[in-house]
Amino acid sequence: MNFLTSDDLAGAQVTWDIWSTYGVLVVPSAELLDPARAIVDEVTDAVGLAASRFRTDSELARLNTAQGRPVPASVVFLDLLRTGVRVAEATGGLVDPMVGNVLVALGYDRDIEQLRQHGAVPKPRISVTKRCTWRDIEISAHATVRIPDGAVVDLGATAKAWAADAAADRISRELGCPVLVGLGGDMAVAGVPDGNPGFVVRIVEHPDDPAGPLLALPQGGLATSSTLVRRWNSGRREVHHVIDPRTAAPAAEFWRTVSVVGNTCVDANAGSTAALILGDGAADWLRNQGLPARLVAADGSVTRIAPWPKEV
Repeated sequence: MNFLTSDDLAGAQVTWDIWSTYGVLVVPSAELLDPARAIVDEVTDAVGLAASRFRTDSELARLNTAQGRPVPASVVFLDLLRTGVRVAEATGGLVDPMVGNVLVALGYDRDIEQLRQHGAVPKPRISVTKRCTWRDIEISAHATVRIPDGAVVDLGATAKAWAADAAADRISRELGCPVLVGLGGDMAVAGVPDGNPGFVVRIVEHPDDPAGPLLALPQGGLATSSTLVRRWNSGRREVHHVIDPRTAAPAAEFWRTVSVVGNTCVDANAGSTAALILGDGAADWLRNQGLPARLVAADGSVTRIAPWPKEV
């Protein structure tokens, strides 16, 4: 997770609870805060209605329960699905939106707080009968989507990052100001003037341990993926939410957090999620992708992949 610290751009900021995590918005002046927050709320409301796995009225819920039939899709839902497919292609299938059935089988078919309060794996709300990949998502020219009967799409790996990018872009264009939008571990920055070092942010591995490096983010996105926070008991074992599509199981905990800087928040999130899944192969993969990163191993040792921003 990444929290903002103040600098010359950070005249006003607000934080709030959203999607069992937190949101943060930073703009240069107090009078910009309300209109900017209205844009963030509009974007996140649209994303929730399109892509929440935990809302029975979402478009994603309708797709996952359509029993193989095509369903109409809104512009937002189509963009989120196409983004999920693009990320899967770019990561060689490491970040696959079709891992939803694994999460459901592990009990993660409802909000994480509800799952923790339950104390045991409840009966899934939808039937999971087939394991598929991103290649099985069919998007037609007529704005309909179809997945095989029994498959479950989960867009959690990209939807938050997409929302942060979309909100920051709109605020910068419509209000004409620099802005930082953060949703959980995903941050997007837009509108920073050339030559300005940008917003200074702190990388936080866990809310209970706020220590972490500071770095300046002048543009693009920063994402931190972790196996430390979204955890619950599944049967007799504790599991986390980052699924390795190659094994259809939670990723091995070689890294406890990975932070990546990208041209967009979506790109950064794709890199950080893929790196957690790759384990000891992550550093070479990130170098080959040209993605600056900071990786923290299970023993606390830190690896930085250049050109990681200078820490301040």
